[in-house]
Amino acid sequence: MLTGIAPTTSSASSTSSATASTNSMDAQQDRFLKLLVAQLNNQDPMNPVDNAQMTSQMAQINTVTGIQQVNETLKSMAAQFTALQVLQGSSMVGHDVLMDGNTLSLKNGTAQGAFELAAKAESVKVEVMSPGGQVIDTINLGALDAGRHDVTWDASKYSFQGDPVFKVKATLGGKDIASQTLARATVTSVGSEAGIMKVQLLGRAAVDYSSIKAIL
Repeated sequence: MLTGIAPTTSSASSTSSATASTNSMDAQQDRFLKLLVAQLNNQDPMNPVDNAQMTSQMAQINTVTGIQQVNETLKSMAAQFTALQVLQGSSMVGHDVLMDGNTLSLKNGTAQGAFELAAKAESVKVEVMSPGGQVIDTINLGALDAGRHDVTWDASKYSFQGDPVFKVKATLGGKDIASQTLARATVTSVGSEAGIMKVQLLGRAAVDYSSIKAIL
């Protein structure tokens, strides 16, 4: 379930987690001291515990406690960083974004997407297809430079179930030019799931923020 994060909620959660962690570490130290005292009480008077051994045991528990404290601190920092990301990411709401995909988004009778060319091409054609792969239309874009380019298609007569998809065919001197299709969608909300920033899209499933290629 995608859940938005408010700073107060994150702070309370982090405080609760830190308190629980502190109690756990205190309990471990208490158990260690009790075992150490029991060991001293039951040691052989003729063969007492070596000072170096006792020092080593105390150093070990201190090391473990220190590592746990560092881990808990890092977890707390990660939670706060995610909350900050979500807060900053809220400015994306209402904007369109691009991500990997070959689906054209339908809006007011127009289908939109984008693609990136790895190099300059003298001929670029975009095939618009039904979700099942049937070619509906072909858009001739001519020569294009390397980089990102928009795709806009008149979908006023589109009658298939589901959004249309598209494929790019780019060539230079008869050789294919590599391209990457990009889906376009509108951000409706931003939240967090399992410590990962998620972006909810209109008419689509939520995606990781890291998968967003551009904010338009």
